[in-house]
Amino acid sequence: MSTNLRKHDFNTFLTALVASLLGNPAQAAWEVNMPVGVTDASAKIFDLHMLIFWVCVVIAVIVFSAMIYCLVAFRKSKGAVPATFSHSTTAEIVWTVIPVLILVAMAVPAAQTLVEIDDTRDTEMTIKITGYQWKWQYEYVGEDVSFYSNLAASSNETRQLRSGIDPFQEDNYLLDVDRPLVVPADTKIRYLITSNDVIHAWWVPDFAVKKDAIPGFINEGWFRVNEPGVYRGQCAELCGKDHGFMPVVVEVLPREEFTAWLAGQQGGAAVASAATAR
Repeated sequence: MSTNLRKHDFNTFLTALVASLLGNPAQAAWEVNMPVGVTDASAKIFDLHMLIFWVCVVIAVIVFSAMIYCLVAFRKSKGAVPATFSHSTTAEIVWTVIPVLILVAMAVPAAQTLVEIDDTRDTEMTIKITGYQWKWQYEYVGEDVSFYSNLAASSNETRQLRSGIDPFQEDNYLLDVDRPLVVPADTKIRYLITSNDVIHAWWVPDFAVKKDAIPGFINEGWFRVNEPGVYRGQCAELCGKDHGFMPVVVEVLPREEFTAWLAGQQGGAAVASAATAR
């Protein structure tokens, strides 16, 4: 009776688990693969990732199929007799040459993609990014526009101990800022990144961008976003007690709207400068 009861409980648990997984709408957005992204570089990285993945799948199928076949076909119970030779030069050449050819075939497109990722020629604008504990500073080089980007006040209030606010009711909890980085769409943007204190990392998955911000050094990279929208990331380097509270938000505008936004920022900077001088 006890055994049957345990089996019934186990079957009930499995049924409920499967039903919850299939019936939960949130599972539709749950993905285990990397995102395709919204830049040409991210699309190429995704294609390269899938190419290598399927090459590994094919290799695994071939190797494990051969192993299983040998285990079944040449088992002792069927009268299989161990070989008496110590090695085979032909076999050693084959299992050395084939992996080398496979690695070379994978290395060529990988090297091409890496070269393109680091090619900052023909950029149309430059932005300097500086990491602080625990915020970002963005400076539009040559445009007299600079500002800090901090964790949004609503997220900062929610994260406080005993705030009484449900984080699940907060939109983009810990992934929103007071001032996002604003850039134009379909524009090759070069960024220079450094740090004012400790090592940080500027990471936006949809751009396939993750670059370290190191004090005393300036790293560079580029991105071109094809689709206007709001894209979110985080600091990806453990940088202190509030490391989890310095998100990255990039707002991508059509070129005309960005030009108007930049002109407004420059006008505000000029007014502030004049007020300071007075």
